[in-house]
Amino acid sequence: MKKIPDSEIESKYLRARKKVEDIKGFYYNLIAYCLVIPFLAFVNYKTSWGYQWFWFPMAGWGVGLGFHAYHVFVDTGILGRRWEERKIQEFIEEEEEKMRWG
Repeated sequence: MKKIPDSEIESKYLRARKKVEDIKGFYYNLIAYCLVIPFLAFVNYKTSWGYQWFWFPMAGWGVGLGFHAYHVFVDTGILGRRWEERKIQEFIEEEEEKMRWG
């Protein structure tokens, strides 16, 4: 049975921990959005409903929330996580090759 190096286990743990932190951050952002936007709509309704300004923060924050969701749950595009992993692996292999021949 092949023993997995401690550095590889630590690396996987750190990546998993970062993924969990990213997901947690997204959900905190989503909860804040769901609480703050209705509050802003209420304030707008009570103060100056003739000009409905609450749509602007709702749209802006919503777009940001969409980008955040994409980054956390999808981000496998041209410069996404898969690309990042491939590049890291390439650099590690280059370093190993230099150490063998140099």
